[in-house]
Amino acid sequence: MSAYRFHREATATLAAPVEVVFALLDDPAHIGAHMGRRSAMMAGALMRTETDTRQGQAVGSVIRMAGRVLGVNLTLEEAVIERVPPRRKVWETLGDPKLLVIGRYRMGFDLTPVANKVDLKVWIDYDLPARGVPRWLRVPLGRVYADWCVRQMVREAAQAFGGERP
Repeated sequence: MSAYRFHREATATLAAPVEVVFALLDDPAHIGAHMGRRSAMMAGALMRTETDTRQGQAVGSVIRMAGRVLGVNLTLEEAVIERVPPRRKVWETLGDPKLLVIGRYRMGFDLTPVANKVDLKVWIDYDLPARGVPRWLRVPLGRVYADWCVRQMVREAAQAFGGERP
């Protein structure tokens, strides 16, 4: 059973070798690219991503994100907690992230080779924030945001390798 209250996921089948897909998704700059582009979901804002010397590609490596959305400073730190090339990677927030519609989370991807393709699953387990938007809006907005995040990650992989998009 998860230590988090909510779960969302997205999947796709990609036309590429599992090692090549893992290499792309293992890069925080790529898998988090949707956070660094202005979008309606981010209210036109963007988040900057910084990594430690291990570049988010080793267990224990730390990734930091910061930005300003709707006049509110947002920050988070996450650490890679599991990395099994070329099949799986998991990272989790450290401390209490300063976000609007989701709180602490554990996120990752799983790759399953099938013939000459790869089944990709990107998932997030998360809690709601203790503060931020009004309490009655946190559940629906958290779900919408978490769905957007996992779908964006899967869409970007599908665009890179071709495949069935969610």
